[in-house]
Amino acid sequence: MIQSNLFQFEDTTDWQTVGDGVQRQVFGYDDKLMMVKVKFAKGSCGALHSHAHSQVSYVESGAFEMTMGETVKIIRKGDGYYVTPFTVHGCVCLEDGMLVDAFSPARWDFLPADSEQYTL
Repeated sequence: MIQSNLFQFEDTTDWQTVGDGVQRQVFGYDDKLMMVKVKFAKGSCGALHSHAHSQVSYVESGAFEMTMGETVKIIRKGDGYYVTPFTVHGCVCLEDGMLVDAFSPARWDFLPADSEQYTL
């Protein structure tokens, strides 16, 4: 089984640039679960996309216009949402902010091929 190290520290966990004004930090994971922080600058977008993973997200800070299928809502600090597998979703950041995402199963595509963040 592949899994993350037992502890992840914000100041030593790399931020990956994943879009214009969008960065992510991958935290704990194993083959069944992964937690990721995603930082957005005002005006940046999480492009519409879908994936086979279940996802729950918490708005740590900021405000976002969130699209989930045909539904569009404004979400703010303290709010959250659930994405069923294969649902098209994305967001526009209205105020600098951060989302904390959890995926099941883990998003192996988020890890660099030469990652030292995991153990076998």
